[in-house]
Amino acid sequence: MRLLLTNDDGISAKGIYALAKELEKDHEVIIVAPDKERSACGHSITLTRPLIVKENKIKGLKSKAFSVDGTPADCVKIGINKLINGKIDMVISGINRGFNLGTDVLYSGTVSAAIEACIYKIPAMAISMEIKDNIETYDMAAKYAREILLKAKDNNIKSNIVLNVNIPLLKENEIKGIKVCKIGSRLYNNKYIESTGENNETQYEIKGMVKDIHEKDSDTIYFKEGYVTVTPLHYDLTNFSILNDVRKWF
Repeated sequence: MRLLLTNDDGISAKGIYALAKELEKDHEVIIVAPDKERSACGHSITLTRPLIVKENKIKGLKSKAFSVDGTPADCVKIGINKLINGKIDMVISGINRGFNLGTDVLYSGTVSAAIEACIYKIPAMAISMEIKDNIETYDMAAKYAREILLKAKDNNIKSNIVLNVNIPLLKENEIKGIKVCKIGSRLYNNKYIESTGENNETQYEIKGMVKDIHEKDSDTIYFKEGYVTVTPLHYDLTNFSILNDVRKWF
C-alpha cells in the first residue's frame, strides 16, 4: 500500500519514527508532518500566509519526508494536493504522544489530520499511545497499527471512514485484546490561573482535571480495562436522531 503518514507532535517525534519504521517494511511510506508540535490544534488550517515546506532526511528511515510549518490538517491537504503524485491508499496519523479518547477527538490534531483525509475520500487511521510518568514507548503501538491496517485492507475499508485507535501503556501480554466501540465522554474541570506578564498585561493559563464518563461499550471504559480501542469516526456531525423533530419547528 501507499501510505501518507502525519502527526501533531512534529516530524522529529518518536511516535512517527516508530510508525514509519514498522510500516515501511511492507509499504511505501511518505511522511508529511508539522515542523514542530501542534497538539490540540483541532482541525485548523493556515489561510493567512504561505506554508513553508522542506524535504527532510530522517536518519534510520528510507521513507521520503517533508516538514510543513502548519497544522496536521495542512500537512494532509498539501500532501495530497502538491507533494505526492498518484494514489494514496491510506493516511495514518500518529503515533500520538498520549491517548485520544472520548470527546478529546474534537480537540486532537492527530484525529483531525485523519478526518481531513476522509474529506478527500481517503480512508484513514489515527493512532495514539498512552504516556505515563514520561515513559514513551511506541514499538507495540506500531505493531498494532500494522495489524489494524492489514485488517482494514482485507475488509476493504470504505473511503469515508477514520479508525481512531488507542493503545494503553501495558506489557504486550497484559493487553486483553482489541475492542471496537463508541467514543465516551471526558469532562474537564477547567480553571484559568491569572498572572501578570512582562508588559503588565493580564494572562490566563488553563489548568484543571479530567473526569472520564465510563459509558457502556465506550472507549474510555474499555481502555481503562486494558483493551486497545478502535472507534470508526466520520466528519458528518449531523444529529440524525432529532433531524425530523427540528424540521417540524419550521
